[in-house]
Amino acid sequence: MPISPNFTSILSKDWEINFTQCAPNGFLKYTDLCAILQLTASAHSETGGISFTDMQEYDQAWVLSRMRVEITSLPQSGDLVTVKTWINSLENSRSIRALEMYLNGKKIVGSETFWAVFNTKKRRPEALALPFEHFELYPEKRATQEGFSKINFNQEKEMVFEKSVFLSDLDIVNHVNNVKYLEWCMDLVDEQLILDQKIESFEMNFLKELSLKDNVIIHENSSKGETVFSITKDEKTCFALQLNWK
Repeated sequence: MPISPNFTSILSKDWEINFTQCAPNGFLKYTDLCAILQLTASAHSETGGISFTDMQEYDQAWVLSRMRVEITSLPQSGDLVTVKTWINSLENSRSIRALEMYLNGKKIVGSETFWAVFNTKKRRPEALALPFEHFELYPEKRATQEGFSKINFNQEKEMVFEKSVFLSDLDIVNHVNNVKYLEWCMDLVDEQLILDQKIESFEMNFLKELSLKDNVIIHENSSKGETVFSITKDEKTCFALQLNWK
């Protein structure tokens, strides 16, 4: 698709939170929060001519490599939120994108995301084949208080769950969707911590893709103020999640 006549380097998009996106406490689920952020990023890529459809002409797609989310509060069912997004950096095969969520004019969520251009046939990163110079970059305009950190997933840990990858876990790129990893891990957290909104921030690191019928093991390590989950296949770490508690 050509660049939209309405294209701007900072996109602002409204979303109404509905009941299917909320937990039993009436507040937005963390997984649906991430989905809204990623849909906003996708909408910005679409108006700027570097969407999934555009990139598929070159067998390319954006895939999420890292994501940090800082949360002040969560919206409830029926709330109208505004998500703003812009690009901090974009070169060759890598891009850092910032996102912020607002409720009644107040910022409630900030997120920093790291994306890679992925060849969907060769299954490896490569330089973006489409022009992107029309995107103004904002390297100093940060959405989070802290940047990406190194998740220590090599410490002593406990195996807490085994599962196989099902068709419902896959997305249009034919690998496990990034929100699914978060969902798998969140389902293993004490539900009261989730319902009481004790998560201050969380960070995800996507290391290796998972495909249909892959068998994986989920590990957990908890210490004061944080819980780290890691997902392995054949003893190799594919994903890591760090939950930081209030």
